[in-house]
Amino acid sequence: MRPLLIFSILLAAPLLKAAPVPPPYETRAEHDPNGIGKFYLGREIAHVMGHQAAGWLERPEREEEERTDLLIEAMQLKQGETVADIGAGSGYFSWRMAKAVGTGGKVLAVDIQPEMLDLLQRNMARREVANVVSVLGTTSDPKLAAGTVDTILMVDVYHEFDQPFEMAQAMVKSLKSGGRIVLVEFRAEDPKVNIKKVHKMSEAQAKTEFAIFPDLKWEKTFDVLPQQHIIVFRKN
Repeated sequence: MRPLLIFSILLAAPLLKAAPVPPPYETRAEHDPNGIGKFYLGREIAHVMGHQAAGWLERPEREEEERTDLLIEAMQLKQGETVADIGAGSGYFSWRMAKAVGTGGKVLAVDIQPEMLDLLQRNMARREVANVVSVLGTTSDPKLAAGTVDTILMVDVYHEFDQPFEMAQAMVKSLKSGGRIVLVEFRAEDPKVNIKKVHKMSEAQAKTEFAIFPDLKWEKTFDVLPQQHIIVFRKN
């Protein structure tokens, strides 16, 4: 091999990153009745909320209870951004983010339940919102094109993913360079948060699960909400 070629290979070596190795999932016979008995890095995965409970997402008192207005403010979305709302449900956050990114921006509303997306589209039509696009994902893939998304928002849904590694890997791939994941979860560290255990998540657990991906780094955590963390990860 020529010396120049060897030198070029050695120079490029630090730029090559090994693909993240998926941690094994564990199944336990004894588990929380609100969980599915499948564990990921010590955390039990919760049951998915079905479309039959969509009314809970749109309850009138939600903004006051969760201060969802402060979440939108903390995200500081920019005009023209492409945002993915993963686990969009009825579109509670989709239309709010659509207003923030403006007509030059776009919200990709991802859900695995067609019934939820049907409800979401009816809500968007009622509000005359034209820049929200429905995307039918799967339990392992949100079906987002690589390198196309500026911001991914997940509000109280990540803990329900039954294939969290595969979903996170696909989401990281879909982000543009410098893009971010905004993870919102009820604080497991706070005993005053009256939510079932498997539907809460600690900041430390979130950092552990996303640290697997070398392209993704924790950036900041906002604790401006009454009950939830806002944990931000940025793609290098």
